[in-house]
Amino acid sequence: MGIADRIDLREVSVARPDGSGGPDPRNPHPEGKVPYLTDGADHVHERGAIITYLTDRFPETGLGRPVGHPQRGAFLSWLFYYQGVMEPVLVLDWAKIEHPVLQATFRDLDAVFARLSEALDGLPYLLGEDYSAVDLLLSSPFQWLPEAMPKQSALRAWIARCADRPALKAVMARERTGVPV
Repeated sequence: MGIADRIDLREVSVARPDGSGGPDPRNPHPEGKVPYLTDGADHVHERGAIITYLTDRFPETGLGRPVGHPQRGAFLSWLFYYQGVMEPVLVLDWAKIEHPVLQATFRDLDAVFARLSEALDGLPYLLGEDYSAVDLLLSSPFQWLPEAMPKQSALRAWIARCADRPALKAVMARERTGVPV
């Protein structure tokens, strides 16, 4: 977003699926998770809420769709789709958990990929010609879970376009080396 000079990034430890990490007394998240944002006395957690908060707070970045924008509804819908459908489906698929109720409620990975493919049909990004925070959020799992990478060439091309962003490259480099950006 180009706001690094206006934020104070604090890394904390969290419990990881492989058993590493653990509770960190410096972590203000009520469940000991990440991400978590503080802005003065205001506190925000959950990815979609943080993205909405930051893109509303810094509209000049162009990564959000402000109130009144014709794509505001689509922007919010994709953020909530990520947390309400896509992330649960990815976790259930990764954990190899299947049940008809889960599939009826959250869909399955093929349905998620079909929805993304439909939205991207003929477009470079989910909201059209311009990259936005929804592209960042919805493409990001495939940076961390390459085994979940879709087979569809259009989705792979979109993920590659999103991964080619300088800010994402910097974060990925930081994650690989453990050196703050």
